[in-house]
Amino acid sequence: MKMAALCSEFGDLAQIKKQLISVISLCKERGVLHSAKWASELAFALDPLPKDNLPPEPAFTEEDAQDLDAFTLAKSYFDLKEYDRAAYFLKGCCSQKAYFLYMYSRYLSGEKKKDDETVDSLGPLEKGQVRNEALRELRVELSKKHTARELDGFTLYLYGVVLRKLDLLKEAVEVFVEAIQALPLHWGAWLELSNLITNIEMLKSLSLPDCWIKDFFMAHMYTELQMIKEALQKYQNLIEAGFSKSTYIISQIAVAYHNIRDIDQALALFNELREHDPYRIDNMDTFSNLLYVKCFVSLQSMKPELSYLAHNLVEIDKYRVETCCVIGNYYSLRSQHEKAALYFQRALKLNPRCLGAWTLMGHEYMEMKNTSAAIQAYRHAIEVNKRDYRAWYGLGQTYEILKMPFYCLYYYRKAHQLRPNDSRMLVALGESYEKLSQQVEAKKCYWRAYSVGDVEKMALLKLAKLHEQLNESDDAAQCYMLYIQDIFSCGEQLEHAEVSTALRYLGQYYFKSKLYDEASICAQRCCDYNDAREEGKALLRQISQVRDQVETPSADLFTPLSNINTPVRRVSPLNLISFTP
Repeated sequence: MKMAALCSEFGDLAQIKKQLISVISLCKERGVLHSAKWASELAFALDPLPKDNLPPEPAFTEEDAQDLDAFTLAKSYFDLKEYDRAAYFLKGCCSQKAYFLYMYSRYLSGEKKKDDETVDSLGPLEKGQVRNEALRELRVELSKKHTARELDGFTLYLYGVVLRKLDLLKEAVEVFVEAIQALPLHWGAWLELSNLITNIEMLKSLSLPDCWIKDFFMAHMYTELQMIKEALQKYQNLIEAGFSKSTYIISQIAVAYHNIRDIDQALALFNELREHDPYRIDNMDTFSNLLYVKCFVSLQSMKPELSYLAHNLVEIDKYRVETCCVIGNYYSLRSQHEKAALYFQRALKLNPRCLGAWTLMGHEYMEMKNTSAAIQAYRHAIEVNKRDYRAWYGLGQTYEILKMPFYCLYYYRKAHQLRPNDSRMLVALGESYEKLSQQVEAKKCYWRAYSVGDVEKMALLKLAKLHEQLNESDDAAQCYMLYIQDIFSCGEQLEHAEVSTALRYLGQYYFKSKLYDEASICAQRCCDYNDAREEGKALLRQISQVRDQVETPSADLFTPLSNINTPVRRVSPLNLISFTP
């Protein structure tokens, strides 16, 4: 029944294929190549149409006929990136198609001059100081046409891009929505709009056309807004609707798993993607990020895989942004941070709006202790995409190094708002509150981090130490016990250095509580760790001296404290949240 409902929503797949073929032709004519590529990849995932069922050629107006020679000549110059020359021959043309190419050529000419001006004279960190001088003129001309309602879907899209570049974001959102309503199948307009949507409330407030492409947009937005469960469900629905062969959907699902740190699942999908499309470069920077993180999460060396990926991409196209980022990650994994930063800079020379390169370059500057350059890089990343939690988190870490806890708190809060269920953000917030002597808030953050699934197994430890500092021994013991149970249940007790700290505290706690059997078990466990061995032996000697005097029923160390007949009260989340020191 679910499938039937979905198919009715998507209608006839043959009709969707027709629409895709038509929009590919329209985009190619106007030089909007990324949208043409996206639509082509999607069309390739659908079954081919018989000859008689192919869509007709686009309508050819009298104005198109008059401008045909000038348009054909200008388009040949445009394809060779001679934008000023293309614009010169299009001046005075009347057709919608020619007018778009005329304005688009002027826009791209300004962008090219801006990039040329920055490549040699300035480093990537100063790129934001150079502007596209053509933007203001384009805005004035397009605004007049917009008021007169003379812009088609493509030109509305260009007007929106100009407004966004001038930081007129509210107007840009309105124009992009208008462009989508005029031409729903132009993916570029949807993508540009997605970069301006800051939260789910804003997304719901937009008046978007009910079209099958909206499902792709919503899935993309859910991924961007870290609503991964909803995104994965959307993509699964799209696969069931007939897009199972789409490499775009496979890549987006892999990115979604990457965002929730399901590394193995994401790596499996990227490997599948490379089997289907071995010369693909799109999203390979994300693949390299996963290989990089895998080294630290599982202590498994992924250097050969990352090295192979880097060499493979260099053979395909060494001057792609993604290739530079992959090479940068490879050098970073080898702790050659200067070389890594150099390749991220190269990526930014190729594309100053490459979000990943800004963030990764910030990480490299952090490794090199260059905090001012790291702050600049992270700020540029936020300018590109305010939803990039890694940049906000990186800024928090940078100001932590600079011992500026109020700034830390601000940036960690921003990161937490974007990733409310990420334990790393919560632990960082807790540490900031602790430094500002806001212990109640710190406790809430640490407990919340544990509750959502503490990936680094540090939240309970920090919470226990905070209780210990505040002389809240019962609460500290409870947290240390939960911490030990958590670590032992994962089979990580031998690798985790802080287990000995917890065992030491619990040994002393039970000894003071005259629970000598439990204290003895903790002391014996301490002897397994070099840094706690002497204290464990000393505690065992103390216990042996008093054992004949006091006798208590033994208990299993790894049963919850609530099951042990001790004065320790169980700390529940509610008690913790409402607790005041």
